[in-house]
Amino acid sequence: MKQSFAVLFALLMLAGLIPFAQAKAPPAQSQVPGYFHMQLGAFEITALHDGALTMDAKLLSNIEAGEIEQLTGRMFVDYPAIPGTVNAYLINTGEQLVLVDAGASKAFNPNLGNLLANLKAAGYSPDQVDTILLTHQHPDHVGALTDSEGKAVFAKAKVFTAQKENDYWLAKDALDKAPAEKQPMFQTAQRAAAPYVSTKQWHTFADDAALVEGIKPVAAYGHTPGHTGYLVESQGKSLFIWGDVVHVHAVQFARPGAAMAFDVDQNMAVETRHKVMQQMAGDKVLVAGMHLPFPGLGHVRMDAENSYSWVPVEFQPYPAAK
Repeated sequence: MKQSFAVLFALLMLAGLIPFAQAKAPPAQSQVPGYFHMQLGAFEITALHDGALTMDAKLLSNIEAGEIEQLTGRMFVDYPAIPGTVNAYLINTGEQLVLVDAGASKAFNPNLGNLLANLKAAGYSPDQVDTILLTHQHPDHVGALTDSEGKAVFAKAKVFTAQKENDYWLAKDALDKAPAEKQPMFQTAQRAAAPYVSTKQWHTFADDAALVEGIKPVAAYGHTPGHTGYLVESQGKSLFIWGDVVHVHAVQFARPGAAMAFDVDQNMAVETRHKVMQQMAGDKVLVAGMHLPFPGLGHVRMDAENSYSWVPVEFQPYPAAK
């Protein structure tokens, strides 16, 4: 009887009436949403992943190609197409919802432009954002301020940028004076600002401005003329969102003197990086960076004079276990 049943079962499987067992599963080919919550005193900090990109090793200067290869290899990072990321940071102070940088857009790079989706996945919507603080006006930091029709994405938000940054990108003759290869970047900056300027939601500030209680702008010039970091402080806890002080973590921590082609003033950018790294390592301040591996949060450790390491935060449940 058992033998007859086995034969019948086999015939039904061959006829397709009973499916064969599948030992293999197709690959998921997707990732979880890119957001990471953490508590800083009374503030909630949310890292938002805008997407991934690659940077050619040739974009780095003041360093030999062989040393770049050695440093990336030491960190198990691909070479010469070096992987990178674009992050932004949301700060819920309890009174205001503040976004530091707005990411890129799909038009800029198809692998970027995921900030809005991750903002929503993190539990927020664009119309809840009260304030946007810009580190600078490169396309991967302002591209998502507007949609494909040029309308403001964060319709209720005030946008703040350093006066020096504003003068560089948005002056009336800025586009005409820009080299031909850089004009698309100026066009993106001007397009991103336009709807907020028209509704008087676009604002500039001086170096010592008080913008949001608990958040202070810190000049970090060099990458761009008005490149600005933001020191966030709450209940004795501090976080320094340093923007683009570092682009290639595998290289520029160990060799802060390595400059990036996107730096408007490379010498000043290098000087700023040395100063910021020394201070962050000495004070042991938590750091956030727009091009550090997501969530881009961690500490700077001094290994030797003018040589550092990146120590990322470890994943923790949220709210943190007590």
